[in-house]
Amino acid sequence: MSTKEVDEQMLNVQNKNSSYFVEWIPNNIKASVCDIPPKGLKMAVAFAGNSTAIQEMFKRVAEYFTAMFRRKAFLHWYTGEGMDEMEFTEAESNMNDLVSEYQQYQDATAEEEGEFDEEEGEYDQ
Repeated sequence: MSTKEVDEQMLNVQNKNSSYFVEWIPNNIKASVCDIPPKGLKMAVAFAGNSTAIQEMFKRVAEYFTAMFRRKAFLHWYTGEGMDEMEFTEAESNMNDLVSEYQQYQDATAEEEGEFDEEEGEYDQ
């Protein structure tokens, strides 16, 4: 597969999922091509992306977790090993906070970029 084909496909991914890529981070997809596949394979690929799309997976996991936690499904296995129910509640809260933070960055615009610069300046002093 040529570098050009990889670049075209990465552009397609970005265009198809444009709502997950913030405008104030330009050139946010990078690709590298290695022509030597792993032994026994014709080709291999790996994709690592940094976008707000991951929040959808966290939301899905949170929904499953909440449904199971309400029923206390499998909880006895963990409490029997010394965990407390409060640890699960705290983990759920942490995941919801993470989703909110990703949403905040997804909703941010280039005009708000100056606000982030000011915040960074406070820590540099």
